[in-house]
Amino acid sequence: MKPSLDEDSNGIIDHEELNKCLKKLQVQLTQKEIDDLFFSCDMDGSAGIQFNEFIVLLCLVYILVDTSTTSHSTSKMGSPQLEATFDAIIEAFLFLDKNGDGKLNKKDMMKALNEASPREKSPAHITRKEMDWDRNGKVSFREFLFALIDWVGVDTDDEIPVEGH
Repeated sequence: MKPSLDEDSNGIIDHEELNKCLKKLQVQLTQKEIDDLFFSCDMDGSAGIQFNEFIVLLCLVYILVDTSTTSHSTSKMGSPQLEATFDAIIEAFLFLDKNGDGKLNKKDMMKALNEASPREKSPAHITRKEMDWDRNGKVSFREFLFALIDWVGVDTDDEIPVEGH
């Protein structure tokens, strides 16, 4: 039986459980960085991180982890498959972020999608309704991740294994 990150089995990862999880993953972040991650990934404000929010958090941790402090013989997240997945997500975001400002806007996204497949025009509603959660006209990387998870339909019934534990 694999250990669950949700130690009290209440369906969410609370702040203490997140600290323990990051320690198990040997992720070196300051307490402020962990606090910031927790609060920015708790999209529904439930004071706990649900499975889809945890996936977003892992991707953000992947970006934050300093590769210079990890040995080249081991992956920085403990799983080459997880790293490859996050690399693909980051590449997709960068492909859509034509002006490189770290935010997706409707014009740049439409341009990127239409350049990739000129015979098929992309729907105009994609950023407004499906990705721009705070309705500010721009899609942050975090919003992009949450939208992507919604599109993929991540199954929340499975426990998340922690490598080596």
